[in-house]
Amino acid sequence: MRIVITAGGTGGHIYPALAIIEKIKKEDVGSEILYIGTTDRMESEIVPSLKIPYVGIEMKGIYRKSIWKNISVYFTFRRAIKRAKEEIEKFHPDIVIGVGGYISAPVILAAKKLKCKTLIHEQNSTPGISNRYISKYVDRICVSLPDTLVAFSSDKAVYTGNPRSEQIIDTKPIDKRKLGLDATAKLVVIVMGSLGSKTMTEKLKELIPAFDKKKYQVVLVTGKNYYQDYKDILVPSNVLIMPYVDEFIGLLKVCDIIISRAGASTIAEITAIGLPSILVPSPYVTENHQMKNALELERIHATEIIEEKDFSKDTLIPLLDKILNDPGLYRSMKLSTKSLGVLDSATRVYEEIKKVIGE
Repeated sequence: MRIVITAGGTGGHIYPALAIIEKIKKEDVGSEILYIGTTDRMESEIVPSLKIPYVGIEMKGIYRKSIWKNISVYFTFRRAIKRAKEEIEKFHPDIVIGVGGYISAPVILAAKKLKCKTLIHEQNSTPGISNRYISKYVDRICVSLPDTLVAFSSDKAVYTGNPRSEQIIDTKPIDKRKLGLDATAKLVVIVMGSLGSKTMTEKLKELIPAFDKKKYQVVLVTGKNYYQDYKDILVPSNVLIMPYVDEFIGLLKVCDIIISRAGASTIAEITAIGLPSILVPSPYVTENHQMKNALELERIHATEIIEEKDFSKDTLIPLLDKILNDPGLYRSMKLSTKSLGVLDSATRVYEEIKKVIGE
């Protein structure tokens, strides 16, 4: 197979795209891949470092607060379609796959103009602007969460789960002792995104001392940008503060509960593992999609939600203690979370790709 794949902007789009590429290369060893991303976002560094053929195209997102700035976005968009069309014609793919981010729209539209087969994948419970716009032009739409099916045409949409989940299943748990942790004590992991969060850092600095004398251990992953902010606070002996963890999925596999944002990658991770959670959705994302992701888990009692404005030691600690000290509640949350996990998600997406090419 010859495949063009496009995704960009955040890890929530890029890592599912990479999971799809990994599955394709595993199942079809002779396949050829071309990744089209932006010139200046995360994917422009991550993808080439993995030796995947890469083309960067200039593209900008829509400005929600300035109509005038969107005039330049429109012309950038038109140029991006033209550039993508040139690259697709040159590569001659069997299918073009969009996995989100604003670069997906011009690439998929270019593919449509060239009468290429197309497929997109939506990670969030509420479709992003790009996927909503291009959905009417594509041959197949794969979604991570079952409730998202209603947002798309029923004859195109398929529930596959998030392809990242299949990679997560294959990751080995870490040894807690490597981090200096007690192998027998319960473990709480707190993380507010790969880069961290300024607002949550201030709240967490006040919270950390409240973990003193708790029977469980806490690992706080601050993100590289905010690690130094914690240097002057009193850190209890049962709390470990780290800027990042190389084997993060391995850490999640040995923790008992996670306190986190509610991005698409997080949802994929916790549902694949069956990990109970307390989610603090970011209020700063497009269309409040993290809250909608979290509500889908809350609906089946798989998580507890604390809004960022309400997050404090007085709201978190009692809720955390309640979950960890009630075996029945904990088991129920674990089973509910696991029920949303699709363990063969990358395989399902791969099968849909083959079907579309066959059609």
